[in-house]
Amino acid sequence: MYQRILIPVDGSPTSERAIEEAVQFAHQQGAQVEVIMIIEDLLYFEDNDGVNYAALLDIVKCNYEKILAAAEQKFQQAGIAVVSKLLEAKGERIANTIVTEAKSFQADLIIIGTHGRSGFSRMVLGSVAEAVLRMAHIPILLIRGG
Repeated sequence: MYQRILIPVDGSPTSERAIEEAVQFAHQQGAQVEVIMIIEDLLYFEDNDGVNYAALLDIVKCNYEKILAAAEQKFQQAGIAVVSKLLEAKGERIANTIVTEAKSFQADLIIIGTHGRSGFSRMVLGSVAEAVLRMAHIPILLIRGG
């Protein structure tokens, strides 16, 4: 039985589907949930490039916090104990950040959406879900996009 479930989200339709499945699963298990979203490192160019990176980061954080709040609300409406966190990658791969947070939260399951890419697009874009699957110390439930 799973008591502590980590759910990484990214705001995509696949991620939304993973949230829907996770709500049902966590409710059946009586589990606590932590929903996380990770800010990737912004690319920094020269200081004189005219981009205000602090303002850009604030916009990204604001949008991500809205996505987290919406996810958190879905769990709360189902009566599931939930917390959410906005994390920064800080130079790490997103998958590493997910696995590190799973250990910190003492999760015994990760539920994550996967886009199911194959071939060239998988080679070029990679797969966060696949990397988490390879690195995680606990079971993973992959939810395919619809």
